[in-house]
Amino acid sequence: MNGSVAGGGGLTEEVIRLTRRPSGLGFNIVGGTDQQYVSNDSSIYVSRIKKDGAAYLDGRLQEGDKILAINGRDLKDLRHMDAVELFRNAGYDVSLKIQRRLQPQNGPVGHRGDGDSGGLPLAAVLVPGLALAAAAVWILLRYRQRM
Repeated sequence: MNGSVAGGGGLTEEVIRLTRRPSGLGFNIVGGTDQQYVSNDSSIYVSRIKKDGAAYLDGRLQEGDKILAINGRDLKDLRHMDAVELFRNAGYDVSLKIQRRLQPQNGPVGHRGDGDSGGLPLAAVLVPGLALAAAAVWILLRYRQRM
């Protein structure tokens, strides 16, 4: 493994090394002093991991990760386009220092495969199921009243 983990207080930091592919590093970024992604925070964040890109194939970088530095260069207080230029000109082998919030997991962390939504939220299953059950009870009661 070519990353290191450190942190505390619900945050973890990791250094991830990626090798640029012909299509690039394989992720999009948001944020910057001129385009804050998080209120009162001008940091740079990963907004999307591109399928089959370098970041996707590596599997460690995640959407929502804060990128603290690229090749040792701090990304603090940069405009969005200046950060984009740093990524474009970072070279073939790129080192990213990232930070993410620790979240309780019930399974392995990693990227999702084709067509895998990562599981539906409980409410997405429960609410329609309860509505269907309520409708069935209502129909049953109406049917019994007519008998």
